[in-house]
Amino acid sequence: MPHTTPPAPGGSSAPATLERLLSAVPADVRAVFSARALRPLLPEHDRTGTLLHTLEVFLRHDASWSRTAAALHLHVNTVRYRIQRIEHLTGRDLTRLPHRLDLHAALLCRAGAAGGEA
Repeated sequence: MPHTTPPAPGGSSAPATLERLLSAVPADVRAVFSARALRPLLPEHDRTGTLLHTLEVFLRHDASWSRTAAALHLHVNTVRYRIQRIEHLTGRDLTRLPHRLDLHAALLCRAGAAGGEA
């Protein structure tokens, strides 16, 4: 018997996701959270944007050094250096799931602010 997801309250059968949760947060709150969490990685602090892009790719590849390095066409040690720099600048330890989730949520909030929703 196939497993089916029961409908969410209100009749929606869409799965619960972080993106859906964040979409219920007011846009101004999402913008402030994103700006505070990502401030040292934003263009006004990192002119090249490499750290923010590295973080996005690192999280997209489930915090895998080797897959991130392959996706960015970099040596794995370069990825390690950049992630250490991100950790230092943000005060977050990306080996810890709550810290990765904080930055992932901040990226989603930032994307939502740019695109109109999270």
